[in-house]
Amino acid sequence: MTEQIQTQAETPIPAPAETLIPAPDLAPEKPEKPKKSRRPLLWGIARWTAAVLVLGGVGAGTAMGITAMERTDVPGLATESDGRWDYPRLARPALPEGVMRPYTEGNDGEIHHADLRQLLLPAPAGATVDPKLKGGWVGFDSYLALLAEKDRGEVKEFMAESTLRHVAARGWTMPDGTATRIHLLRFSSVAFAEAFKDEIVGEVTDGGRLPLGVEEAEFDAATQDVVVPYLSLYTYKETEPYGPEQTRWTYIQAGDTLAVVTQTRKGGALTVPFQQTVALQAQLLG
Repeated sequence: MTEQIQTQAETPIPAPAETLIPAPDLAPEKPEKPKKSRRPLLWGIARWTAAVLVLGGVGAGTAMGITAMERTDVPGLATESDGRWDYPRLARPALPEGVMRPYTEGNDGEIHHADLRQLLLPAPAGATVDPKLKGGWVGFDSYLALLAEKDRGEVKEFMAESTLRHVAARGWTMPDGTATRIHLLRFSSVAFAEAFKDEIVGEVTDGGRLPLGVEEAEFDAATQDVVVPYLSLYTYKETEPYGPEQTRWTYIQAGDTLAVVTQTRKGGALTVPFQQTVALQAQLLG
């Protein structure tokens, strides 16, 4: 069974509909002898009943119309977006029978048995997908292209002594120009994944292994509140003054897999969509 992941706040569960209980039969009172004809009274009741039904129908139609409208379409209820992107509802892929998810009893090696491509975060609504990074398998050179040219040779040499098994990637660009690239690198064991992470993170701390176009970087607190059990996050951002674009990126250590989430945007990479993207990708790997 797939496991659901919330992309927005959970929707409140509606209260159960009120049950209408028939009133008990009441003993009829002895009617008084009418003193005059009730026909005018009945006619008046009929007229008022018809009017109430007409008004009720108009009210119901208005309510349905407002319910069907977006919140921002209703006068007085318009709210500004908080910057989050509209991702589809997510679910971890089902596993073959007999295998366990990482971080569970029986999977001491913290191995992701699911298809790595199915663990990639999908693009949000409104995104233009990179035709070269559509969520399939890619070569290691696709990841190397993210790095400054001076670092690619050393990283490739280091990887030659590792046991990288697969690389899957997805990329997209939003209408505001934010470009996102996600690479998942799966190794044969947790030890090799952590060794590569240590080499990359250690070099970033010393001013190396920076993304293409980035000259200086610093620790980024944008994802410090993203907590997924058993996963480790290492987040950085390009320091000011940067050029026309700013880059933010995160390494997610998840058992035998290392995820690299990179966002670049002209004028500055925004915190909210970056944090949201990292959090959702981490949850898929958790």
